[in-house]
Order: sequence, then C-alpha cells, then structure tokens
Amino acid sequence: MNFEAILFDCDGVLVDSEAITCGVLRDMFEEQGWRMTLAECMQRFVGHTVKSQRDTIEAHTGQPLTDAWLEQFYARRNERLTQRITAIDGVHEAVAHLHDHCQGRIAVASGADRFKIEMMLKQVGLIDFFAGRIFSGHEMPRSKPHPDVYLAAAAHLQIDPARCLVIEDTTVGITAGVAAGATVWAYAPPGAKAQALRQAGAAKLFEHMRDLRLA
Repeated sequence: MNFEAILFDCDGVLVDSEAITCGVLRDMFEEQGWRMTLAECMQRFVGHTVKSQRDTIEAHTGQPLTDAWLEQFYARRNERLTQRITAIDGVHEAVAHLHDHCQGRIAVASGADRFKIEMMLKQVGLIDFFAGRIFSGHEMPRSKPHPDVYLAAAAHLQIDPARCLVIEDTTVGITAGVAAGATVWAYAPPGAKAQALRQAGAAKLFEHMRDLRLA
C-alpha cells in the first residue's frame, strides 16, 4: 500500500524510555509494599497509563491512588528521563526518510502526557520533525487501546486512517491502531514477544529501525 501518512507511537518506538519509567514506578510501588522485578513491572504496565490501572494498583498496595502520588511519580519520572533518555537506535534516519517520503505528513500519537512526549523528543533531537503534530492520549476522551489518539492525528493530517501507517511496539498500541482502521507495523527488537504483537493485529514486524523504509 502507498501510505499517505505515518503515525508514530513515542515510548519504545522513538525513545528508549519504557524501562526508565517502569523503574521509577517499581521503586514507588516498593515503597508502598508492593514488590516486583523491573521485568514484571514492564509486563504489567508498558502500554498502559498509570491511571487506567488504578484498581490493580490499589488492590496490591492497599492504598488509594491519589493525585499527590501521581504528581510525585511524574516528577521523579521526568527527572530520571531527563538524565537517561536516549533515542531508539537508527530512529533519526528512519524518521527523516518517512518525513521526506510523506512530504511531512507524520505525527506522534502517544498514550503519554504532552509534557513527557515533548520533553523526550527535545532531549533526543526529534522534536523538529513533529512540531505541531503531537497528540497525547491524556487529551482524548479515551486513551489506548481505544483509537481516539490515532483518529485525532489522522484527522489533523487530513488523511483517511485507512491510508495511514502506524508504528507501534505494544499490544495495547497495536490494538488502538487497528481499531482506528490503520495498518500497523510493530517494532520488535530481539526479545520482543513477536507472537503477541502479531495476534494483536500487526501486519508486519521489523527488528531494527533501519528496516523501516517505504519504497
């Protein structure tokens, strides 16, 4: 298919942030008495907003998920991301190629909050590719796995979602892209759960950003 626009997830696709964010989350849960490994935390929370997992968190910590706790999490998360965030290997070249191929019709459609998205993209030197075309699930009626953020990005670009290619790395995000009516390709580096990504609806898997090319 000759795609007319490319819609990128952010965490795990453009920036290597998921282990950093989950590390903060794991530490804060441990302070409340809920102990787990980083791998277990990532398995539970990657692709989801913290708020959407309120019932699970409260059940395991025995404490309410308060606005004050969330504010502390965001502050600690942002500090650690600022110190450690890096771009996914090869993503600058891939984004530049797709930006040129689609004549600038690319966007970020992330489940994260806008401050985090913009901060990370600035930190790794990708912000200029997406200025004015950044969409946050926090600003939508529903976040992923619902399609709202992808539908908003496609509408802004004035492209039918069926003519859009979504780049994702989680089953939650793939579900959202498919629900929007887009074709979804999954970034699946070695160690990723390829079968789960395919079952969620990914039309293609690729292991490295150098493989993300359109003829």
